[in-house]
Amino acid sequence: MPELPEVETVRRHLAPGVEGRAVARLEVLDARWCRPLAPAEVAAAVEGRTVVRLGRRGKYLIASLEGDRHLVMHLRMTGTLLYDADPALPHTRVRFELDDGHRLTWTDPRRFGTGELAEDSAALEAFLAARLGVEPFSGEFTVQALREQAHRRRTPVKAFLLDQRRVAGVGNIYADEALFRARIHPLRPAGRLNRAQLERLHEGVLASLRAGVAANGASIDDFRHPDGARGSFQDQFLVHRRAGEPCPACGTPITKIVAAGRGTYLCRHCQPKPRRRRAVERRATKGGRAGAPDPRPR
Repeated sequence: MPELPEVETVRRHLAPGVEGRAVARLEVLDARWCRPLAPAEVAAAVEGRTVVRLGRRGKYLIASLEGDRHLVMHLRMTGTLLYDADPALPHTRVRFELDDGHRLTWTDPRRFGTGELAEDSAALEAFLAARLGVEPFSGEFTVQALREQAHRRRTPVKAFLLDQRRVAGVGNIYADEALFRARIHPLRPAGRLNRAQLERLHEGVLASLRAGVAANGASIDDFRHPDGARGSFQDQFLVHRRAGEPCPACGTPITKIVAAGRGTYLCRHCQPKPRRRRAVERRATKGGRAGAPDPRPR
């Protein structure tokens, strides 16, 4: 699934050719793309309006149109938005025709991608606020903000990073890369990260996302730039999809496990597994034993 760097790559490639242009025609070939709105409703709301800004929040690509209308798009698993592509491409779901003759083509073999309409800025902010946490490239993404989000959460830190309501835009690839940079095991409970670990995680998230943007994203399966080119971040992975290869830091073979239901890659030496905590207080418990090991992971 395209993550923040891939969506930002699409935005940067498309913005110069789209901003300031009017949408002459919007043809939705697959009604699932904009459900529950009918394709005709979305077309009527968008056609004839100029794209004032092409923005991004998390994994969402946002076309802000004149008159305070906003088309909020999510590529999901296999969506691709191409500029001046062959009109006969297979799996075409949506076509945008601009007033200068150029066109955008949305292809999506698995049909998970979506386009949603926000009637004004208030509706847009409410939509995003209900789905997204802090934006990593904003000034709001601080170590303290990360600490507040993680506080008392028993969920593994890998699942914490994948939860878009906590940190917007981080997916499986960049969570693995960030955790390796931070030297944190993916199964460590998010609420038990200390200050030093949170500082390393904060920097790891930013460093991984910045590297992904600089490489124009990662093209593992379906992701392509609007001109059809591939990203190159997959050539720079530190651990993701490198099972069996030597760790770039210590040489230990990279291991693949399952965390948060996703294939997860780590170095067992650089990212040691959490140890079980022992009770810090001795107390007699009925039917139990004083000083018994605390089964919760640290």
